[in-house]
Amino acid sequence: MTDDQTSGGGAESLGDSCESVFIDGEMVTREDAKVSAFDAAFQHGVGLFETMHAFTTPDGVVVEDLDEHMDRLQASAAQLGLSDDLKTGALGEAVVETVRRARYKNTRVRLTVTGGDLNLLQSGAGGGHRPTVMIQAQPATDYPDEMFENGVMATIAEARANPLDPTAGHKTLNYWWRLRELQAAAGKGAGESIVLQVSNHLSGGCVSNLFVVSGGKLITPIARGEESGEAHALPSPVLPGITRARVMEQAKKMGVSVEARMMSIDDLLDADEVFLTNSSWKVLPVVKVEAEVIGSGEPGALTLGLRDGVLG
Repeated sequence: MTDDQTSGGGAESLGDSCESVFIDGEMVTREDAKVSAFDAAFQHGVGLFETMHAFTTPDGVVVEDLDEHMDRLQASAAQLGLSDDLKTGALGEAVVETVRRARYKNTRVRLTVTGGDLNLLQSGAGGGHRPTVMIQAQPATDYPDEMFENGVMATIAEARANPLDPTAGHKTLNYWWRLRELQAAAGKGAGESIVLQVSNHLSGGCVSNLFVVSGGKLITPIARGEESGEAHALPSPVLPGITRARVMEQAKKMGVSVEARMMSIDDLLDADEVFLTNSSWKVLPVVKVEAEVIGSGEPGALTLGLRDGVLG
């Protein structure tokens, strides 16, 4: 992957772009992209989504980590009772086709699966529960190089993640509180806001996973599915991020020790390096948390090495 595929040129089109939206098996125009007023997403915020990065090569469309995103979506849909019959193979093909029609050099593609029409579900009509599926492709965000060269500041969010919320740790449509925290962070000149759990253990960013480097070791909060098998272990409200997994794999290839554990605010503020991960910016260095400078105040060597490795 080249630099311009990851840090710029997102809006560049490869020709006449076709802003098609995939809805329930059909490609429609942006203007015709509509869902029912009775859809569970609109009525109650019931749904899941995956956001992916894609790019177009002479050989066709590449959607990064498509299988991993589909697997996570399928697992969450089953665990939360949204659907136990998602056709991830067909969904993946629809994602690729939506990106192909959009014809952007770098694409941000979002797949949303909602609870569908709850009136039909409650009445038993229409053959039972049928989720609404929507796929949208847009130009990828063009992040300035300075974000990655100089690092960003992060704030501490006022909201707390609740490990007893059964939807926590899943990529649900309940993002209002996260967006409010991001808006507050942006008002302070910060690039992200770090969320604590109700127990005051670290959770992660509003839209990202969190890593710290301490004594040469890479440490990250325990994610959903990584909890201890002991009966008293609390579930984790941390999303098992796709890029998070790639970073942990890359660190092990580099011979770096990786540990997932419960983390305190001191683990964050006393760290040698801090960075955040998601599918859009991959690895984002954090050099300051509120008024506290992290390490040397510059992106660390391990952070930059992991970023280079993940970008490939």
